[in-house]
Amino acid sequence: MTRKSKKVEQSAPTEFPYPVVPSRFPAGGDPVKREQILDGAKQVFMKMGFDAASMNDVTREAGVSKGTIYVYFQSKEDLFAALIEREKGRFTEALRDILADSQDAEQGLRRFAEAFVRQVIETDMIPAMRTVLGVIDRMPGLCHRFLANAPANARSVLEDFIRRQVDQGALRTEHPETAARQFIELSSGTFFKQRLFGEMRHAPSQEEVDRSIESAVRVFLCAYSTRPFPKPL
Repeated sequence: MTRKSKKVEQSAPTEFPYPVVPSRFPAGGDPVKREQILDGAKQVFMKMGFDAASMNDVTREAGVSKGTIYVYFQSKEDLFAALIEREKGRFTEALRDILADSQDAEQGLRRFAEAFVRQVIETDMIPAMRTVLGVIDRMPGLCHRFLANAPANARSVLEDFIRRQVDQGALRTEHPETAARQFIELSSGTFFKQRLFGEMRHAPSQEEVDRSIESAVRVFLCAYSTRPFPKPL
């Protein structure tokens, strides 16, 4: 006689040990693909300018199809605005880290100024601003997004830092926003205007940058510091 094999019942687990990750992103939701398109767009806009560039140019540079690019961005204007927001966001987060790691007002102001001046004289910030100014009459909303005092904005980051220094008793001002604007103008105004209007034939020397920043910090602290600050040499 043969014995009948008994079936062993195994209860299926009610929960998976790891979360289920979808294999595909929803349309327009792949962050890697979005960054790929924005990287291509940056090259095209910097090379050709806004008016001369086309979505076809961006698709070729980014290595995507025309159908794909329109899934992520509705128009060239939408794409350019997204590129501005990304670049502003990256710079703003870098400034947040710089100021969060600063031990006092003087160090924070000096480090902020160094980063801001480098952004003005070494990056695509000014060429991008020229592009925005070139279309301001046709697309005023685009210019507003470039200069908006939003969380992703260098000025508002500095303003938050000044407010914290006021709360700690290191600075004294009833208008942190005005103080932030003044410091940015003090530390980078000359370099900013020179590059914007094409007067900067060569990058300034480190000595010139340091002198400008040191002067800006001293003037600012003489006006707003609650503590005695050394007189200029």
